[in-house]
Amino acid sequence: MTQPDYQTLIDAPTWAFIQKTNASYPPDTATLSIAEQRAIYDRMCRAFDTPYPAGVTSHDTPIAGVPCRIYPGKQPTVLYLHGGGFVVGGLHSHDGVCADIRGATGLTVVSADYRLSPENKHPAAFDDACLVARHLAAKGPLILVGDSAGANLAAATCHALRGNPQIKGQVLIYPGLGGDVNTGSYLTHAQAPMLTRDDVLFYKDIRHDSPAPGGDPTVSPLQDTDFTGLPPTLAIAAECDPLSDDAPAYAAKITQAGGRAQAITEPGLVHGYLRARHSVPGAAASFARITNAITTLAEGGWPVSGPA
Repeated sequence: MTQPDYQTLIDAPTWAFIQKTNASYPPDTATLSIAEQRAIYDRMCRAFDTPYPAGVTSHDTPIAGVPCRIYPGKQPTVLYLHGGGFVVGGLHSHDGVCADIRGATGLTVVSADYRLSPENKHPAAFDDACLVARHLAAKGPLILVGDSAGANLAAATCHALRGNPQIKGQVLIYPGLGGDVNTGSYLTHAQAPMLTRDDVLFYKDIRHDSPAPGGDPTVSPLQDTDFTGLPPTLAIAAECDPLSDDAPAYAAKITQAGGRAQAITEPGLVHGYLRARHSVPGAAASFARITNAITTLAEGGWPVSGPA
């Protein structure tokens, strides 16, 4: 299959972001040891660190036995689940993202340091996400937000807790939800910058002792057979990403089941663009859409995907 012309699709600021990322996080990182991957990922994330917005603070404390970082604000609470292929990342890697969400929305943000693979097989990360979500939802209204693997966990948690009136919405950012890796964007964008199909295949199976099971919504929310009772959902894809079909496919299933869901595909953006929110205009606009959507969901509003 002919690959897209990324030199045309992707603008200069985004290419600069890609090159800065690759300088810290070589494209072959997924072939290295897990310890090396984590060290490289943490170093790369530090390269994009920015100061907290004025007035934003944080402190670490366990919730339901799961290490968490809390950015105090008003209600509802935002539970943020970080990306990293279920293998890398933690409270530090997405610290700036969470601080900026708190700064833009004024809402309390909780970042969960769920257990990582391969030391902790599925359902460890899923169980941790559900534990924290249940605890927070028992205390007040909750919005789930996640990127990449974290978006998978957010969606899987919403499926597990479906019908809970305290869960006011979910925002999924370039989610991997278990789409068919042999069709669509998985082939069209198999060699996309920042994330390749081979990377997806590596991370898909690493949560398990064997190939990932099919039809298990705790692993692949898109493969659930029931999409009723889910909260209002905004699913955002990056165009130049093998995962880009998952977001619209998931939103369509919720809509077909009678729920509220919207999908946006951000033109010319790549997987991981949240780290470019201060340097790439398209990423900044998308981040504003994300935080506006969180605010709208917090207020009980709909639709959520107006202009940034």
